[in-house]
Amino acid sequence: MSKTIYFVAGEASADNHGASLMRALRNLDPSLRFAGRGGPQMKAIAGDQFENWIGKSAVLGLWEVIKQYGYFRKQFHATVHEIESRKPDAVLLIDYPGFNLRLARALRRRSKVIYYISPQVWAWNRGRIKQMAGWIDLMLCIFPFEADLYNQSGLRTVFVGHPMIERLQTARVAVERDPNLIGLFPGSRVREVRKILPILIEAADELVRQESNLRFEIAASSPQLKDEIETILERRSIDRTLFAVKIGETSAMMQRAFTGIVASGSATLEAAYFRFPFVLVYKVSWITYLVGRLVVKVKYLGMPNVLAGREIVPEFIQHKAQPKKLAAAVLKLIRDPATRKQMVTNCDAVIDSLGGSGASERAARAIVEELSLA
Repeated sequence: MSKTIYFVAGEASADNHGASLMRALRNLDPSLRFAGRGGPQMKAIAGDQFENWIGKSAVLGLWEVIKQYGYFRKQFHATVHEIESRKPDAVLLIDYPGFNLRLARALRRRSKVIYYISPQVWAWNRGRIKQMAGWIDLMLCIFPFEADLYNQSGLRTVFVGHPMIERLQTARVAVERDPNLIGLFPGSRVREVRKILPILIEAADELVRQESNLRFEIAASSPQLKDEIETILERRSIDRTLFAVKIGETSAMMQRAFTGIVASGSATLEAAYFRFPFVLVYKVSWITYLVGRLVVKVKYLGMPNVLAGREIVPEFIQHKAQPKKLAAAVLKLIRDPATRKQMVTNCDAVIDSLGGSGASERAARAIVEELSLA
């Protein structure tokens, strides 16, 4: 008899990882059925029993979530009801901790719960891990230090490696870096771009004053985001010919640009993988930042720095995200070969710690084994 897995993914990156996981699961057991909610890639595999809700679910920051509280409350209760009605053999939660941890707690062992891409509670509330052990049957983590941390707290955990690696291996291109090209990566959400891109444009303006041959490419994850970026560019007093907006070319840009500025998030690990010298920037609403300062317990924001245990990539967060400071850090990467080389070497070590390719296959095997125990 075929078994059903109910997926919950709430962001574009989780849709990528979820789709890869679905394919790996089907390779192991073609009879598996999928249901749930996520993005377009997962829906293309799962079919009509799957809802594409990422357009509304992928919001960032405390204030933004509060403003959409009614929507999320409605979706939460609808998800619980659907799981209880379908009675899947397992519920597979992918990242998205604000929603998915609450969902795991609500299910409370009424369904087998597997969590893929563990929530970063080690950064803001390690004490919650013991509570999670009462809600979650199996944790599949993507960072090596997480497995020991979770297992010590009684939450059964398997380190499967980072699924990003297998995707990026296929995105390699044979290209030489252009010494005059700077890559700007302002984030994958509209609110991120509105906060961060104006700072990057001012930094670019400062860079051109000191290196007149420079030009810039800006990464956009969708046509909608490209339109937003174009609108922001049109409002600035800049030489528009120096900026090109590229849709869906993040990996290629990181391989052809000489250096750049990357918004904190999964793109920072992508930059590390492609040996792309960069500086890290981030800015959110002040209420989100202040609340974050109260609860976040780690010293660094960027995952390359968290994994290295030190600042191997310069971080410019919130009030420190100043155009002149960003420009100075980028110029150092342009002009100082030793600084570039040291960053690349450090990033290589971080990527080596992530387990190599095959994360989706390892995760799929762990899930199939868990289903066989049901």
